Amino acid sequence: MRQPERPSYSLGEIVERLGGELLGDGSVRVTQIAPLDTAKPEHLSFFVHGKYRRQLLTTAAAAVIVGEAERDATSLPRIVSANPYAYFARASALLNPAAPEMPAGVHASAVVDGSAIVAGTARVGSHVWIGRNARIGERVTIYPHCFIGDDVVVGDESIIYPNVSIYRECEVGRRVIIHAGAVIGADGFGLALDDGKWLKIPQVGAVTIGDDVEIGANTTIDRGALENTVIEEGVKLDNQIQVAHNVRIGAHSAMAGCVGIAGSAKIGRHCTVGGASVILGHLEVADHVNVSAGTLVTKSISAPGTYTSAMPFSTHAAWLKNAAHLRHLDAMAERIKQLEARLEALERD
Repeated sequence: MRQPERPSYSLGEIVERLGGELLGDGSVRVTQIAPLDTAKPEHLSFFVHGKYRRQLLTTAAAAVIVGEAERDATSLPRIVSANPYAYFARASALLNPAAPEMPAGVHASAVVDGSAIVAGTARVGSHVWIGRNARIGERVTIYPHCFIGDDVVVGDESIIYPNVSIYRECEVGRRVIIHAGAVIGADGFGLALDDGKWLKIPQVGAVTIGDDVEIGANTTIDRGALENTVIEEGVKLDNQIQVAHNVRIGAHSAMAGCVGIAGSAKIGRHCTVGGASVILGHLEVADHVNVSAGTLVTKSISAPGTYTSAMPFSTHAAWLKNAAHLRHLDAMAERIKQLEARLEALERD
């Protein structure tokens, strides 16, 4: 099968589009981004960390993106940027444009309620279900086997990958990406104990997702119990994250895989949460907080900064000993207090 021809840009054209400072031959053309150690003569590479300096000296790349402090680290043609990693991301997007995989229109096998409004430029794949009064915006792409419930709104240019379910009354902003298997708006885990049995509490809120959000594969965002669960603009959620009912995640925060956020927690803007971390319910996390991977957040965080609770790994035998000491910390603290009191008494004598 004949491979489609890749786009090609000169360094001068890239700088004209994306900015940055060009050093060296601007006529050099590149067709793809690649790491320093595997780059070929048609590739643009990037240098963002000193530990890769040896690779920078031996790379076969045609050109390199570097930071301002590393402008003279190589004699190769190079683009100097204040944020080389972000520049790499923009250059990669330029060299790898997303091509629509489906034509505009609604597939014959899709089921669209007569009251729904689907823009003429939208792409709706096979076996998609779109419910009553749903509104699908311009240039939206909905891949096969998705469920779009009653009164759902999907904003312009959003992409919904296969097997995504968006329950009733949820709202998705513009340019949102929702990856395969995600579930938006399932019932929150609301239960009341009544005479020894669990009584379900109706979840009458919905989910509101802002513009430019990305939601990873198999991530679940529960609808609110009374008010909406809110994901503000620019939030990036990795795969297999659980966001419980009435959570609010502030704008431009990012979370790695397997994070769990319990009900009614409020996460600030520009926060990061490492993989497998857990934030307990009804807590508030300030803006610009970084939570390390595997951290259990058990109380609110009121000041920006980095917070960590994970116990470093060790050999199993050493871990067992350390765990045993941790179990006795309270008793040890009490003994220290007693010893301090006795020492103070001896010093007085």
